[in-house]
Amino acid sequence: MADAQREREVSLTGWGRTAPTPATLVPVRDPADAAAALAARTPRGLLARGLARSYNDAAQNAGGQVLDMTTADRVLDVDLPAAEIEVEAGISLDRLMNLFVPMGWFVPVTPGTRYVTVGGAIAADIHGKNHHVAGTFSQHVAWLDLLTADGEVRRIGPDQDPDLFWATAGGMGLTGVILRARVRMKPIESSRIVVDTDRTPDLDSLMTLLTETDHLYDYSVAWIDCVARGARMGRSVLTRGRFARREELTPKQQADPLRYSGQVRLSAPGVFPPGLLNPATVAAFNEVWYRKSPRRKRDQLQTIGAFFHPLDGVGDWNRVYGPRGFVQYQFVVPFGQEDAMRRAMERISRSGHASFLAVLKRFGEGNPGMLSFPVPGWTLALDIPVVGGLAALLDELDELVVAAGGRVYLAKDPRVRPDLFEQMYPRLESFRDVRRRVDPEGVFTSDLARRLTL
Repeated sequence: MADAQREREVSLTGWGRTAPTPATLVPVRDPADAAAALAARTPRGLLARGLARSYNDAAQNAGGQVLDMTTADRVLDVDLPAAEIEVEAGISLDRLMNLFVPMGWFVPVTPGTRYVTVGGAIAADIHGKNHHVAGTFSQHVAWLDLLTADGEVRRIGPDQDPDLFWATAGGMGLTGVILRARVRMKPIESSRIVVDTDRTPDLDSLMTLLTETDHLYDYSVAWIDCVARGARMGRSVLTRGRFARREELTPKQQADPLRYSGQVRLSAPGVFPPGLLNPATVAAFNEVWYRKSPRRKRDQLQTIGAFFHPLDGVGDWNRVYGPRGFVQYQFVVPFGQEDAMRRAMERISRSGHASFLAVLKRFGEGNPGMLSFPVPGWTLALDIPVVGGLAALLDELDELVVAAGGRVYLAKDPRVRPDLFEQMYPRLESFRDVRRRVDPEGVFTSDLARRLTL
């Protein structure tokens, strides 16, 4: 059971390391710990937290309790014929890969980091490079057990209280505590990805190539240069791939086709000077990165780590942005609004705000999630150091995105105006209705929820 000896007062931030707030951190090892914390809640409420890879204040609860779910991380059941696993919510995608890739299974959806818990993957309804063919993580969840504010544990799914399930999927932990889930895995023959790479000279060339070829690949993403201007604006390195079949491996790889090891090879220093990432240094990096990439390469075999999670090889890489932290701004605009994407890129490239981590993808169909982010269209995500003038740029981008019928991602945004957010998410009131039904007193809350009146 959770007890006072194991609780501690902490200052929490998201992965962007901005806007720290104090909270009482309560370790949770099992459902009984979560139920005890719920029963002993304070007036400021409580919230579940995983590995804290949300970039913003989504996993913070200023002055309240935050449940550390990372010690509730057991595998409870494995159904080999169905390729399904039952796991506790605190288990990470990293651990799932280490356990199940050697068995021939991969997670159905992974974002750019494997250091995400299953509970967090559902709460943020994460997407990855395969959204155009596989949708979001929650679309591969058969059911989940949710501890709600009345102390009841409810088993919900797409066919079991679907309104509550689709409010929980993408609901950022505000409907209750996800305790466990049954997840459908992806069968694979090898741990290698067959990758095609193309270097494109500008944004229009990139979007044309993605439109014409995305359906041929399971996974696709483009690194995009957000500093280049003029005729080079939006120049990119596009990588697309699929898991290799065993016969496509080298003879040495065929001897152990499912070999896998997720490792952190380096660790970022604890202190980086402010201003290290500035327009000059980022422009130099982007030039090197673009030039070193092949113009066209086919059938390259890459590891899971190299293709899906290159930044995970560097521990605490978010320190690179210095003590003021950074914002990851991600938005989507519908197909047919390509001009809005061009105008956004023009504004970003002219702004003087440097981003060397920027990616563009195409989304497929959305799902019934009331606050789920993906809709059919173009999505751009970029990391930007916190410096003067950034708020004005992001405010301008917000207006552009709303006018185009798009939205920003709740797991990343730290500052969108509530009135604009309501325009971005037309099913917000449906989410609020479900939340009022299962949590009329607002027991489960967060800094994000208070900021946007969720």
